[in-house]
Formats: sequence, structure tokens, C-alpha cells
Amino acid sequence: MHGEEQAFVKEAFDTNWVTTIGANIDELESGVCRYLGGGLHAAGLASGTSALHLAYKLAGVGEGDRVFCSDLTFDATVNPVSYEKGEQIFIDSEAESWNMSPVALRKAFEKYPDTKCVVVVNLYGMPAKLDEIRAICDEYGAVLVEDAAESLGASYKGRKTATFGHYNVISFNGNKIITTSGGGMLISEDAESIDKAKFLATQAREPYPWYQHEELGYNYRLSNILAGIGRGQMLHLDEHRERKREIYELYKEGLKNLPLKMNPILSGAEPNYWLSCIILDEEAMAPQDRSRFRPNYVGDKSGGTNTFAVREADFIDESLSPVELRKKGRVQGFGLW
Repeated sequence: MHGEEQAFVKEAFDTNWVTTIGANIDELESGVCRYLGGGLHAAGLASGTSALHLAYKLAGVGEGDRVFCSDLTFDATVNPVSYEKGEQIFIDSEAESWNMSPVALRKAFEKYPDTKCVVVVNLYGMPAKLDEIRAICDEYGAVLVEDAAESLGASYKGRKTATFGHYNVISFNGNKIITTSGGGMLISEDAESIDKAKFLATQAREPYPWYQHEELGYNYRLSNILAGIGRGQMLHLDEHRERKREIYELYKEGLKNLPLKMNPILSGAEPNYWLSCIILDEEAMAPQDRSRFRPNYVGDKSGGTNTFAVREADFIDESLSPVELRKKGRVQGFGLW
């Protein structure tokens, strides 16, 4: 946080606009569009996941429709396909970018040429081959959804991510490069589609003096208070991106003599370096024994399910919380954010 966020939140209180309309939402939506290059329209929403859901609805995804999806991603990318009863078809990623392979995408279209929607992810803030993927989608008449939840501030061949799709999604979750604590945005060149998204996100309430609803709607709009945080954060987006780059370079230098590789960067790509990651060389990996970490499910009479892990007595799992590790006398290391 930098201070401007608190000032914009205070403005929301001072003007008594604390609901899902107000100057902070308007300025955040227009500010993101200006940053991305203009000619765009945006809807501030409750999460990146809700933005993806509305993107699939606008793309016409319905029961039984296939959606080609990046196979290396967080599950929020693909869960909303199931909300609409669509079918996810996972497309292989390529080593060159860790993102969707255009070669595999074309092969998938040759097998399923009537697929109506593709969602491509810019994993960890590293852009995919977005121009090639868009061209293939256009060739087959498919709608491209660009999941840029992790890549705000990145660019590919001089063009910002979150502008290559028919519909584009960014996330303002607490761990993203800028945050509203929780939130997201749907972006498109199509003003009518964004107006429709805002309508659906406001419970599909018809424009009458009374409450009338003729379509299934959702409570997906972003709060004017949270948008104030994002409005302040936008002022520091490039600063955050530069700090992420410094962290990436710090890891790259410090780990250069170890048997591993860091996130690849495509030629022509300018990542936002959201998350610095590594792949260990296969010969350097320790034996993997997941049988020593197994889930145990205990249901209750109300139908709920409590989940916990059962481990061998001498087994230390490095994914334990810092509190658990301290109890076991272990030291926990943390990544640089």
C-alpha cells in the first residue's frame, strides 16, 4: 500500500458512495482501459473468476459446448465452464513459454472444428503466443478469452496483455500485482458486451422503477470502496512490475549454478514477472512418495465434509503452515513477493 488507496477509500465514505456504483469504480475502469491502450471498455467485478464466468456466457458457452483451455493453470480458469455446463478440453502447454501451444491448439481444432471458445492463460505473468493463438481462433470462428489474471502490466510484441482476446480478464486478488483486496475486471473492445456484463452482474435487473428480472443474473459487481484501493494501486503498477523484475533477476543470479530453470520468457515478450518459479532438472529431483501424504475424509450428519491429512509419525511435509513447522522444530523459508 502507498497511501493513495486510503485517500480514495476515504473519498467513498465522505461522498457516501459505498455500494457498487461511484467515482472509484468509474475511474478504475477507465484508468485500466487507458493503461492498456484505449479503445476498450471494462466492467469492474467481484473477482477474476466472476469475470471469466461472464466471458463464457457472452461467448455463448452452454450445455455440452467444448471450451479449449490451457492445461497448466489455476482451476479458477476452468471452473466457470462447468457453471455453464460446458466441457473443458485441455490443450498442452509448450516448454518454450509454459503456456498454451499453438501447435496443439490447431490439432485440437482439426479434431473438434466446431469448438466455440478458447481460454488462454498468461501463466505467472509470462505472455503466451497470443497473436498466433488469436489468429487460429479467428480462422475457426472461435471466441478467444484471454485470462490475464496474473499478467496485468505485461506485453507481447509491443501490445499489452488483456487486449488480445474478444474478452479479457484481469484479477485484483490480494496476491496479484495490484489489488483491491478482492476483485477483477472484464475488458473488451465491444461496448455492448460490457454493458451486458454489467447488467448480468447486477442481478440482471431490468431498467424499471420496480424490481423486474427476466434473465438469470448474478451479484458480481465490485464495491466502490474496494475500487478505491485499486484506483490508488494503479498509480504504482509499473513500479510494482519493476520490483517483480528485480526479484526475478535476484533469484536468477542466486540460483544460476543449481540444476534448475526459471520461468522462460518468449522473444518479444515483456512479462510482469508476477511470480518467479523454477523447474528442477529431472536428475536433481529427490524421490517423490505421495503415498506418505494421504487425505482422510470424515463426513458429518449435516452432509458437510471435514478434510485433514494423515501423515506417518516421522514425516515432515514442507507445505505445512509456519505455525505447524515451528511446533515440529523446523524453519520455514518464504519466497520474495
